[in-house]
Amino acid sequence: MAQRRQIRVSRSLDGGGERPATGYGEPEAGAPQRSERQASGAGQPRAGLGELGHGRMQGPARTMVGVTNADIAAVFEHVADLLEFQGENVFRVRAYRAAARTIGSLVESLASVRADPARSLTDLEGIGTDLAGKVGELLDHGRLGLLDELRTRVPAVAFDLMRVPGLGPKKAKTLLTELKLTSLDDLEQACRDGRVAGLKGFGEKTQAAILENIAFAKNPEHKRLLWNEADAIMHALLAWMGGCPAVRQIAGAGSWRRGRETIGDLDLVVEAVDAAAVMDHLGAWKETSAVLLRGETKTSVRGPRDVQIDLRVVEQDSFGAALQYFTGSKEHNVKLRSRAREQGLSINEYGVFPLSAGGADAARSKGRSRGGATEEEVYRAVGLPWIPPELREGGEEIGLAERAALPELVELGDMRGDLHMHTTATDGEDTLTEMVRAAIGRGLAYVAITDHGQRVSMARGLDRKRLLEQWSEIDRLNESLAADGRPPIVVLKGIEVDMLEKGGLDLPDDVLEQADWVVASLHYGQNQPRDRITARILEAIHNPNVTVIGHPTGRLINRRPAYDVDIEAVIEAAAETGTFLEINANPWRLDLDDRHAAAAKRAGVKLVISTDAHSTRGLDVMRCGVLQARRAGLEAKDVANTRTLAQLKKLMKK
Repeated sequence: MAQRRQIRVSRSLDGGGERPATGYGEPEAGAPQRSERQASGAGQPRAGLGELGHGRMQGPARTMVGVTNADIAAVFEHVADLLEFQGENVFRVRAYRAAARTIGSLVESLASVRADPARSLTDLEGIGTDLAGKVGELLDHGRLGLLDELRTRVPAVAFDLMRVPGLGPKKAKTLLTELKLTSLDDLEQACRDGRVAGLKGFGEKTQAAILENIAFAKNPEHKRLLWNEADAIMHALLAWMGGCPAVRQIAGAGSWRRGRETIGDLDLVVEAVDAAAVMDHLGAWKETSAVLLRGETKTSVRGPRDVQIDLRVVEQDSFGAALQYFTGSKEHNVKLRSRAREQGLSINEYGVFPLSAGGADAARSKGRSRGGATEEEVYRAVGLPWIPPELREGGEEIGLAERAALPELVELGDMRGDLHMHTTATDGEDTLTEMVRAAIGRGLAYVAITDHGQRVSMARGLDRKRLLEQWSEIDRLNESLAADGRPPIVVLKGIEVDMLEKGGLDLPDDVLEQADWVVASLHYGQNQPRDRITARILEAIHNPNVTVIGHPTGRLINRRPAYDVDIEAVIEAAAETGTFLEINANPWRLDLDDRHAAAAKRAGVKLVISTDAHSTRGLDVMRCGVLQARRAGLEAKDVANTRTLAQLKKLMKK
């Protein structure tokens, strides 16, 4: 009789079904643009970068399917940093950074591009013959000889310094040369002694900012993988494990399944007919660099990007219980077990059992489980409905489930529009027409084109004249789209204006009042005092022409902390004026975060989930924003751009 096999991956964001494993072709879009990276210190070396496959790839070259686009982009950024540190030709540095942006936002895997006989890596923007060779070297060997060579020329402490937000290669080199630093602790002491402020190009404000950001750089939390990076690894891992004949069903668990912004390790739960065969199969994966431990039913290995992968093999009757247990969170499970005890039950990774003198193990040995084959059985056994993984953080979810008041979480399929994106008019990679065509291909009903205003000069921000010309182009495009009847999409005339350091916006009201959609964001003066930054945002909120506040706290995950802002005052003002707040879906941002988005919902503020895409590929990160919204407990009704355009316009304050 054929064996039952079910390869479970994750609950889909667009309907609760299962999403198939797709390997490393998952979107890697969303790395900050260079203007932001320079300001934030983004692109600095991270744990494990530049050492892909170190010490484990000997013999003939072979394509390493686990080398992701994100890996290669990170290596190229690392090379650019080291070249800049050593004072190399600025054009060579820019070439590596441009290639990193292209690769980091590419949806299709570079291995697939190279394997296609009709295509070439040099077809990609910014990838010439030399860089294509470097990509091939990484795909074949998992490491780059140039990077190995450059690393020998740069002191190890330089990498620590460049993790401090705001410290790029040039400033790091100055600090090392002038102050003879050997550690971050040395840098901290030099700041406290006032020695950094005395260096040319630094000063008191820079010294204070460095001192404040050292703690951020030291925090191990900021060395974790972004969720979408971990997601790419998880899907490749599930695709590999799905090829093991012994596997009956398999699912990812842990913080990845709960949609945490950053991931420390990956968890797999497997039902199999042969535990040893499953663990052997994981050990045989090309990306397994070391087996850390192995028992009869569990193993831990080191995988891509040095991430630890923990695998547990369970029986069919325990699969749901194990999935629930290892999904967590710890706080959620503590509350769930407490509820079970109140009902005379015990929950563990094997199932739900009655409490007895012999304990859960004795009950298990007697086959007295009240449920465990599915998660639904586990929750039902203690009188609860199934709770979505994104809500399992030990907050209100148990109480909501008790009252049958769990939210019907927003899904990717609910999204009708994308209201923050850029084109080649400023710092985008694709034209207006290309962005609109890509949005149509993704089934969107409307988009807003929101290129930067004139304050963002590094991105060639639009002044009055260029903006009005773009809006005229949008008018013509909308007319063309509607020429044959009902248009497939409506393009809104938008702009991302900057909140100026001294107050006000970087474009006048007589221009903004002609816009369909105005995003107001804060890109400069992020180190101003709390009251000043808050005042700038509140002023924008009270401007009748501003529709939404973009990435309201300004953070870049793992790279730059949020600026100091009174977010409660921002939420209160947004509720008062009807201004929307954004959940920026860029995986580096996810701003607002889940806590602030939940607070905004409680205050009656409508949220907007937007991609902030700088390319057609960047539109694919919408799923990351939806995942963040689900963690905040948002329903479709809480998100403005789940509505039709007519309904959205009724919500707008003008």
